[in-house]
Amino acid sequence: MLTVEKPKLSFCMPLRAWIAKRFARRPRFARRPRFARRPRFARRPRFARRPRFARRPLGEEGERSAARFLKRIGYKIIATRHRVHYGEVDIIAVDDQTVVFVEVKTRRKASLGRPAEAVDARRQGRLTNAALAFLKSHHLLEYAGRFDVVEVVWPAAQKRPTINHLRNAFPAVGRGQMYN
Repeated sequence: MLTVEKPKLSFCMPLRAWIAKRFARRPRFARRPRFARRPRFARRPRFARRPRFARRPLGEEGERSAARFLKRIGYKIIATRHRVHYGEVDIIAVDDQTVVFVEVKTRRKASLGRPAEAVDARRQGRLTNAALAFLKSHHLLEYAGRFDVVEVVWPAAQKRPTINHLRNAFPAVGRGQMYN
């Protein structure tokens, strides 16, 4: 009798498969036509709409520049501005076999203190709960997670910001066996 050995799966195979599935493009015919309008209940009210060519708020610009920075150093961006009931994670990325949850803090001046100082214990708890909800909903609990903080200081007179990346800025905060 002939026995065939099954190929061994590497540890990161499911994560890579999940990334490939997440970024797979739908066929052209499955997309909604560009001229199709959003459902009436999903439209933003007129007073909440931003003018077409309005300048983005400083925080959004900081998040975009932080995402570009992380891509440049080799991170794979999974999601941005991920919102759940517990809070919001600015950027979710993958670095090797680690799921990285990034909080971006943007300031005009560094003279008032470092931007990372704004990530206090309460904010760390909210980020931890939001990260745990993301990992549970995407069946990624067996992978390591890490919390990074990216400081963006963008003076009004400069075209490019100063970016400081703090890897493993804080541990998971909470009670119970998930946080030890």
